[in-house]
Amino acid sequence: MDKLNNFIEQLRLRLQNPLPGKPAHLKMASTSRLKLQTEPNEKTRKSGVLILFYPSQGEIYLPLILRPAYDGVHGGQMAFPGGGVEKEDENLNRTALREAQEEIGIKAIDVKILGQLTELFIPPSNFTVQPVIGYISYRPDFYPDAKEVDRIFEIPLKEMSNPSIISRKIINVRGYEIDAPHYNIQENVVWGATAMMISELLELISGIEN
Repeated sequence: MDKLNNFIEQLRLRLQNPLPGKPAHLKMASTSRLKLQTEPNEKTRKSGVLILFYPSQGEIYLPLILRPAYDGVHGGQMAFPGGGVEKEDENLNRTALREAQEEIGIKAIDVKILGQLTELFIPPSNFTVQPVIGYISYRPDFYPDAKEVDRIFEIPLKEMSNPSIISRKIINVRGYEIDAPHYNIQENVVWGATAMMISELLELISGIEN
């Protein structure tokens, strides 16, 4: 717990300063995204995802989910738990907590919110996503919603912070070939918006012992 507490206190302080923001996002942006330069519009919807730190086996972990394969823009992709705003959500922090509870079964009431990363626009689904950073003082029991989650991956922060997991490849998405930088995490390709959020997170925590 001391390790998590020390990490959380330093992260809390860094979240009070300007965020790495768009420059960190662009490091993991695909070539197609860089070419499109699309902006939000009147039909763009808001969403929130939860980046959840927790202790396990003396290390700091966070969960990623694998979306079920379906005929949609995010089918079969790795992601942080989260989803779209509902009418009952008073803010995007609440959206992220509610969606994470629904998708992976954590107790939202036990999660302490530290702050937010930079909002990110996702052109293919026309959503803006707000990454919300929180932590929980114990390793949660996970109960994936089969409709939303194919599998939950528990990722050591040390593994995610290792530069050697960054690579680049051509990814085929619904018939289109996309040149994308990505993270190789537990034999999964993590790319797109999730990789861009991870890039900002890693810049934010650079130099903090984890």
